[in-house]
Amino acid sequence: MAITLQPCYPARQSQVLTQKRRDFETEFVMSETNPSPQPAGQPPQPLVVNIQYVKDLSFEVPGAPQIYSTLRTQPQVNINLDVQARRLRDDQGIYEVSLIIKAEAHDPAPQANGQAAATGAVVFVAELTYSGVFTLSGLPDNAIEPVLLVECPRILFPFARNILSDVTRDGGFPPVLLQPIDFVALWQARRAQTPEGTGIVA
Repeated sequence: MAITLQPCYPARQSQVLTQKRRDFETEFVMSETNPSPQPAGQPPQPLVVNIQYVKDLSFEVPGAPQIYSTLRTQPQVNINLDVQARRLRDDQGIYEVSLIIKAEAHDPAPQANGQAAATGAVVFVAELTYSGVFTLSGLPDNAIEPVLLVECPRILFPFARNILSDVTRDGGFPPVLLQPIDFVALWQARRAQTPEGTGIVA
């Protein structure tokens, strides 16, 4: 299940730098790969983030270098987003959750009548798969799926958002900043399209 979004662009570069600094500080705190041991006698945490990482990243500018001199307006960017989860070991509650984002920008070149074309030349294509390994403990069976497809993507999203912003900016274009995602609605839409009795977690 994928959704299409429109990104927002920052009003000032200083805001981008400030947000980047905050995201970096947050990432430094949250990217610990070894969770703190639990005190003796305490039940294990229901959700533990083991590691987060870029699983796949690509950025392409098909029309470079000419596109940088011919592009007159801010490109129109379409965002497709999907969430996938799979169990890594059958005998343990360890899962890999991946946030898959594709950003495709087009040049809104005007038509002969002055109207903007629906889709112009491809300006850039950015594809990112940002993943995390999570350990789930002591959760009832009916809670595993929403945790994997709602709570885990919420943890991954700020870091994936920051990476996409950086790669589009480093590519010579205005940084693409993703708007907040309603992962509950995304999960519910996927469930509605899944045949009854078929799980949506691999």
